[in-house]
Amino acid sequence: LSVVIRLAPDEAEYWVFKDVSAFKGKTIKITYDGNEKGLSKIYQSDEIEGQAELYKEKNRPQFHFTTRRGWINDPNGFSCYKGEYHLFYQYHPYSTHWGPMHWGHVKSKDLITWEQLPCALAPDEEYDGQGCFSGTAIQDGDRHVLIYTSVVDKEQQDGTHLIRQTQSIAVGDGENYEKLICNPVIKADCLPEGSSPVDFRDPKIWKEGDRFYAVVGSLA
Repeated sequence: LSVVIRLAPDEAEYWVFKDVSAFKGKTIKITYDGNEKGLSKIYQSDEIEGQAELYKEKNRPQFHFTTRRGWINDPNGFSCYKGEYHLFYQYHPYSTHWGPMHWGHVKSKDLITWEQLPCALAPDEEYDGQGCFSGTAIQDGDRHVLIYTSVVDKEQQDGTHLIRQTQSIAVGDGENYEKLICNPVIKADCLPEGSSPVDFRDPKIWKEGDRFYAVVGSLA
């Protein structure tokens, strides 16, 4: 597991957190390439640092949704699933700046009060190491289907970088989501001639009968 987190060797400007509940009962080894003094500030807790003051901070919006920590931008995957509204958003949980994109996730019954859920998507090194970019979501039977732009940046033997944007799918139950093992499901080689495989993103998915349809943006 690799994540990009800034560690302050001295006084921290802000705190971020990583849910490690899936590793309960196991040993975690942490390696870091930066200043080792930052490692001394890492600690384990059942509560988030500053939890009592969350959403009470000065200048914190009280009506519009804001995430607990980190960077947030494009809303995506807004959908109804089993009688509740689900909102996903582009999210970098480990910094106040843009970084490898995750899908943050909240749900609501009234579009006013929101329950924060675990990240629905996080980038992995093989298929979307540079980020899980924007997309959409629909309910299909009991499944909640997410389609998103997966971004890879692979260094070639000559030192140049090959960037490709493709479309991938994850399926879940409203809280936990798994990426399909056949991802990406729409590759850049299906683009019309003259389109850019570097700027091929933001899929919109819908279903008619037994067939799924998608519209994806691309620069020509």
